Amino acid sequence: MTTPAPSSRQRWLVPVVVVVLSVTVGGGLLAREIYRRPDQPVDDASVAVPSPSPSSSGEPGAADDVRMTDDARAHPQADAVRKVLKKYFAAINSKQYQQWTDVVTDDRAAGQPQADWLKGVRTTKDSDALVYRIERSPASSLRVLVGFTSRQAVENAPLFFREPCIKWRLVMPMVIEDKTLKIAAVDGGPPPEHEKC
Repeated sequence: MTTPAPSSRQRWLVPVVVVVLSVTVGGGLLAREIYRRPDQPVDDASVAVPSPSPSSSGEPGAADDVRMTDDARAHPQADAVRKVLKKYFAAINSKQYQQWTDVVTDDRAAGQPQADWLKGVRTTKDSDALVYRIERSPASSLRVLVGFTSRQAVENAPLFFREPCIKWRLVMPMVIEDKTLKIAAVDGGPPPEHEKC
């Protein structure tokens, strides 16, 4: 007994399904590349340092483990920027006003006397700092796009966003003052980009 030959429609079904699936997958990958925000890392490999691991206290990695994207790390002043940010966040986390004034400009320090600064950071713990980009600005200054997580008591959160955990993303201007790279006051205007953790 012989089996009948498959109909021509059945013979073409498998190749057509394979082609449709291939086009769908390829189109999805192409759309992902086209619509990805330019500041998003392509994948985990674009951030060479692994994500911070929880500390022994159960909190996320300390902000003084400042990470950088490949783009930021390629900047000639990447190491100097990283050192300033490490001291900046460590000063906030340890409530060391003098250490904080060492890495900010005189104008910025004058705008935040010690009592006001300590009141503002009394419950703050910053972590997970990531530098996305470093750009040169006029007069040898820099604009540093940095993201970090800030945890604080709700009553100490900004009035415009009363949350215990906030993910910030902002541009920190840096200038040379007394032959040292320092963080200047953040540009005025609307609040920096932020979201609930």
